[in-house]
Amino acid sequence: MIEVEVSVGGELELPVSPERIEAAVRWVLREEAVKTAELSVALLDDAEIARMNEEYLEHDGPTDVISFALHHRGDPPLGDVYVGVEQAVRQAAEFGVTPAEEVLRLAVHGTLHVLGYDHPKEAGRVESEMFARQEALLKSFLASEPGA
Repeated sequence: MIEVEVSVGGELELPVSPERIEAAVRWVLREEAVKTAELSVALLDDAEIARMNEEYLEHDGPTDVISFALHHRGDPPLGDVYVGVEQAVRQAAEFGVTPAEEVLRLAVHGTLHVLGYDHPKEAGRVESEMFARQEALLKSFLASEPGA
């Protein structure tokens, strides 16, 4: 059984519905042949994601996505994904994509981290296997939607 819960922190204006984010996470799990999983996705404002970034990663300021895999090797995936929505909107403008697409990309990215994917911190990130998989999954999800 796959359980995905999407929550919205504070009074955020979302560029994409929580239901669509849930559908994207479920798409990733299905495409990765995951049969049992429990994931939560929290959509946060700058202040809250910056607090988490400082507390858990010892980095200053807001970030785009933080994820925690909470399962042991060999157990079904269990994890939390936190998306910085305001940061995602800024990045969308920088990358020339819609805010909705960038929030979905970050939900996919965080889900892949929970599943065990990783990438280099800076150099080589865009060329990594994880980045390629992320983009392929996002593209196939977006193409699968009605009217795509």
